[in-house]
Amino acid sequence: MNVTYFIFFLAIVVGTLIITHWAAERSKTTHQFYVASGSLTGFQNGMAIAGDFISAASFLGIAGLIAFYGYDGFLYATGFLVSYIILLFLIAEPVHYLGKYTIGDVIAARFPGRTMRLLVAAIGILISILYLIPQLVASGLLIRLLLGVDYAASVWIIGILMTIYVVFGGMVATSWVQIIKTVLLMSGTILLVFILLSWINWDFSFLWDQAAKQSPLGEQFFHPGNLFDHPVETFSLTLSLILGTSGLPHILIRFLTVKNAAGARVSAMSATWIIGCFYLMTLVLGIGAVALVGWDQLVQADSSGNLAALLLAEVLGGDFLVAFVMAVAFATIIAVVTGLIFAATSSLAHDIYFHTIKKKQVDEKEQLFVARLTAVFVGFLSIFLSIGMEESNVAFLVSLTFSVAAATIFPLLLFTFYWKRFNRVGAYSGLLTGFFVSVLLVGLGPEGLSVLSLYNPGIVAIPSGFLGAIVGTLVTKKTSDDRFEELTVRVHTGIGGN
Repeated sequence: MNVTYFIFFLAIVVGTLIITHWAAERSKTTHQFYVASGSLTGFQNGMAIAGDFISAASFLGIAGLIAFYGYDGFLYATGFLVSYIILLFLIAEPVHYLGKYTIGDVIAARFPGRTMRLLVAAIGILISILYLIPQLVASGLLIRLLLGVDYAASVWIIGILMTIYVVFGGMVATSWVQIIKTVLLMSGTILLVFILLSWINWDFSFLWDQAAKQSPLGEQFFHPGNLFDHPVETFSLTLSLILGTSGLPHILIRFLTVKNAAGARVSAMSATWIIGCFYLMTLVLGIGAVALVGWDQLVQADSSGNLAALLLAEVLGGDFLVAFVMAVAFATIIAVVTGLIFAATSSLAHDIYFHTIKKKQVDEKEQLFVARLTAVFVGFLSIFLSIGMEESNVAFLVSLTFSVAAATIFPLLLFTFYWKRFNRVGAYSGLLTGFFVSVLLVGLGPEGLSVLSLYNPGIVAIPSGFLGAIVGTLVTKKTSDDRFEELTVRVHTGIGGN
């Protein structure tokens, strides 16, 4: 084990535990535990959203995809970025106005009842865990590769840390871990980009020419068609990424941690700027990796491309810079995993236990105790699932996650906020159709039975979710919906809210 690497990792762990200890003193009530009492400013929340969203797959994986596939690798980044425009204009403010702690609260504003809340919570928990597993598996493999720690031990380390943050610090600790992660991520990426540009004397034409020479793709490196053989796959992936973000529970609940709608808007805008700047920098790093490290060395080190940024750091600054980049990657893993487990915990404790099982007949102290106990349960469940999937290719879970989110939660929110005719039957049929079509297509696809050749099911699953909601609504008798009139006022003005 490299001592420099270990010191950087230890600094991240100690720092985040100090934050958790501080946050534990500010998480004594359910309002503090679930939404940090709405105490974050818009910019702070925007930084936390960016920290919640930019995963290790983005930090390490997209730079590698760009190094290997050029233009097509950048499609992931553009899809992620555009998704926040939709989130800003259509989703952020209504979620803030209608929600209290979870997405179940948001939907219950129009469709009250335990069954609806239970279904929304169940799909939200599933989305969070589907996304959580590949993050934990990737973190275990990465730490094993970089520090020489056993895979199972690596997963336990990450899993226990994230559980501690949620159990003791709640949303306060989760938010500040994500904010610190964003500061480290952006400063580390900026540092790496500036060292790279200084290395080539700011001669961009040299960088482009060298990338084309080093890559076996040649000039095709800068043209589409390197990653996906068929445009349908490209469109399907992009559609899932653009619409899926607006259905991810761990992103949506972040809009409940600010005081007002202005804070929600600033959150989305600042997150968009941070994420946009970050992905532009990964474009430079990806091209720099293939240009300065070389294609052969990248493939020899890791055929998946996940080590491209680290290998570039080694060329530019040696062990110290590599250790810093690794520490940023470690902080990235911790922040994203913590956000995901918090989203699953809040749905399970608040929607299922408090509203569905106990029918709100629980005092404040018991609510908080159950929330913390639930966090332990979700954390250990995620650890066991991830350890059991060490030898499995879990990359398909990411596409499945975004497909399910875009085909279920996103149409549900959109129609709940903006379609007067939309009813409870449409909500049920849309959720179930989108979910089952997504799972079916992945099961029949190349990662399953190989009956279909479609890797990304979004192009079929997302329209199916919308169609299921529309058909379910239209085949049922039209009734007056006074609740929608009240909800419309709340969505646009906040009047009549909690």
